[in-house]
Amino acid sequence: MIELRADALVFSFPEVHRDAVLRVQFQRTLRIPDDGRDYPLPPGLGGFPLRHVDDFAARLPSSWLRRGGVMLPMYQSEALWLSFSSRAGYPFAVKVATGKVNAVSGGAWDERLHRRPQDYVVVPEQPWLDGYCVEEGVIRQFVAMPLGAGYTAEEQLTGRAEHGGLQILACPIAAEVYERSRQQRSRIQEAMPLMASAAADMDMGLAPGGRMRQHIYDDPYGVRDWETGHLSRCFVHLANALVWRAVTGEQPPTAPRTAADYTRAGLPWFEYYADLDAVDGSSVLARLESVLAIARRKGDVPLPENESFDPERVIELRGGLARDQVREGAS
Repeated sequence: MIELRADALVFSFPEVHRDAVLRVQFQRTLRIPDDGRDYPLPPGLGGFPLRHVDDFAARLPSSWLRRGGVMLPMYQSEALWLSFSSRAGYPFAVKVATGKVNAVSGGAWDERLHRRPQDYVVVPEQPWLDGYCVEEGVIRQFVAMPLGAGYTAEEQLTGRAEHGGLQILACPIAAEVYERSRQQRSRIQEAMPLMASAAADMDMGLAPGGRMRQHIYDDPYGVRDWETGHLSRCFVHLANALVWRAVTGEQPPTAPRTAADYTRAGLPWFEYYADLDAVDGSSVLARLESVLAIARRKGDVPLPENESFDPERVIELRGGLARDQVREGAS
């Protein structure tokens, strides 16, 4: 069962276990510079509003209605990250794809869990995902771009601008594995932080932006431990923020502050460490061109506010401070 609660997707599997509940939120954030440097984790600046596609059927493209799911508004070149949390630390395997391109492995979308290479993240060990896994310990940030302009990972790898958006698939661990490992998982959780100018076209997709330090952690379980007979999937459409009001009657969020201005204000960035093995980066995703590289090659206007900077205040997330608790007027 999938529900929309307080601008978050909630996946529930009561037939597996009463604790098998996963919450996925889409966080607004700062777009880091695309300058070849590796930056720490930017903060969460509040969740994007989520709305059911079916509630606005008369104003949406037929392709959106066929896929169903939910939608959220993004400005061109705006960034996001995905926040994962689960009730009582119940383990989930979560697959994330943008335009049906797997964000961890670079492979084509399917609903199976693949271990070699791993094409999913494991919650609660993985509290968030900010982008495409291009190297061990390095991702390229998710950045929204108009579908059809040639920037998105989907277009670069498939040559087509067909799907856009994101797909999220959740698979719970078997109940007996959960019960058997409850004590061990409690020790792990104690060391983790508290969770808690645009084109006029409507369709948006995600493209690779700047480089960020983030590990994608190796699955500590076995593929047979996951309840692959109990899967739940949701399509998340990305609507251009400029047409969001025409569709929903609501104002979209204001554009976030620039990363350089945020840093000059003395606000924190983050590093997250866990004593877990990390997966290798995807050689497929490593070949993707960034938004800035494509813009320069095409003669387009480069990304706005791409100023390099040196983060002076970087907080290590071991002490319970949630990454999404920074506000200070930034949203």
